[in-house]
Amino acid sequence: MVQNGNAYDEGIDNAFWAPIKMYWADKSEANGNKLRSLFELAATKWQYTEGIRNVEKISPDAWTVDQAYMDRPGNKDIQLELFYSYGTNPGHYPEWQAYFRQYQQPMLIVWGKNDKIFPPDGAKPYLGDLPKAELHLLDTGHFALEEESAAVGTLMRDFLRRNLKGR
Repeated sequence: MVQNGNAYDEGIDNAFWAPIKMYWADKSEANGNKLRSLFELAATKWQYTEGIRNVEKISPDAWTVDQAYMDRPGNKDIQLELFYSYGTNPGHYPEWQAYFRQYQQPMLIVWGKNDKIFPPDGAKPYLGDLPKAELHLLDTGHFALEEESAAVGTLMRDFLRRNLKGR
């Protein structure tokens, strides 16, 4: 199962990734500092609430706890390193895609169609490599499970019931 998990260039071809890509190209303090606002409460809350239908359905505990961990000493520097490290992923996309084409494993793809971090354009290419994959674009944002846990659970149970028969 893939939930807003990117394996294609199309999934990181948006405004959110532009400053991160600059950091990949030039790991300077200036470029790193442009990303630091992403580690503050407003951005953490935005990840949970942007693109969702009903903010009241999302517990404030989600972003409050995430931010408490983010605010631990040294953690924002670690997050910056994780952003930089993510820059190695696109170079592996062709390998991952070749694996999909070779093995044709069953795949359930559940994605928030309003995700501003990994937009749905990153979900659709999976179907080119895995034509039998199931793609469900849910009317929600980045953390689809926060708003659509019941729907995702139903999709997962149905997918597993159909794909684990006799295994």
